[in-house]
Amino acid sequence: MDAPPYLVGQLLLALPGIGDPRFEQAVIAMCAHNDEGALGIGIGAIIEGLSLYDLFDQLEIEARECPDGPVHFGGPVELRRGFVLHSLDWSGQDTIDVAGNWALSGTVDVLRAIAEGRGPSRWLVALGYAGWGEGQLEDEMTRHGWFNVGGDTDIVFDMPAEIRWTNGFERAGIDPRLLAPGGGNA
Repeated sequence: MDAPPYLVGQLLLALPGIGDPRFEQAVIAMCAHNDEGALGIGIGAIIEGLSLYDLFDQLEIEARECPDGPVHFGGPVELRRGFVLHSLDWSGQDTIDVAGNWALSGTVDVLRAIAEGRGPSRWLVALGYAGWGEGQLEDEMTRHGWFNVGGDTDIVFDMPAEIRWTNGFERAGIDPRLLAPGGGNA
């Protein structure tokens, strides 16, 4: 069975009561989805006490031609692996275009370009990713777990992480305060 690629370039919002505390109020920018599985980058939470400049120091990147910024909790998988979601105006050796909405890069060249002021005009840095095996995300989408909304770049790049989840539901016409953590009985 072929997995629908409709989630690529979309945002997944965790529904209340998803059952995994790592995903409470999670916002996932979906970057890949095929019959082998899915991959997304968490953009709904930042890693407290870690900034972009801290990463530059760890990677011995000297230039500072960009503003400092937060590092996002990209997901529970491979937390030592970095990713940059960014605008489509820059491309490196491993950059993938995500449905024409944004790009994803996972090598240090994008961080160097950002530090030197020659990188993408909009970017978000994350450690880790959210991943699903074959059919896993499709199964979670049919149960109480995730709600998908359009991949608005202003949600991804222009608003603070702490309001992305609420804003995503509101843009879909849903008041997230009215969401229940479980289903009822009829």
